[in-house]
Amino acid sequence: MRIDIAAVGRLRKGPEAAMVADYLDRFARTGRSLGLPPVTLHEVEDKRGGGMSAEAELLSRAIPPGAALVVMDERGEQPTSPDFAGRLAGYRDQARDLCFVIGGADGLDPSLRARADWQISLGRMVWPHMLVRVMLAEQLYRAATILAGSPYHRE
Repeated sequence: MRIDIAAVGRLRKGPEAAMVADYLDRFARTGRSLGLPPVTLHEVEDKRGGGMSAEAELLSRAIPPGAALVVMDERGEQPTSPDFAGRLAGYRDQARDLCFVIGGADGLDPSLRARADWQISLGRMVWPHMLVRVMLAEQLYRAATILAGSPYHRE
């Protein structure tokens, strides 16, 4: 199994980058014994200003062939953290590669959303795409702790 995050934009040094790195490091440590690999982050940037369709093309190139495609989108399902952990475990148990996709400021091109195996929303509010990276990284770590039976997640 392989887990990737393909995201529009480059995180510069700062609090968001530090938080993403911290949560992905925690995920790597916790997930190792659970059969979950470290997450690989692929950042893409459309320097020509082609909008969502150009970003979709760049994101598509970053998605590993055959990977289950999970898009972060405001119209998506709003799973609980335990549901998210269960879904992650299911992909692991199927030995299926997994790629989370985060669009840019304008969201994701409809053609990319249509290809998704799962669309996830982090709530009814819209979040800046750089914060979505932090929130997704934290949820990955939280999922690993749930699967490990750790007290990090409290219900």
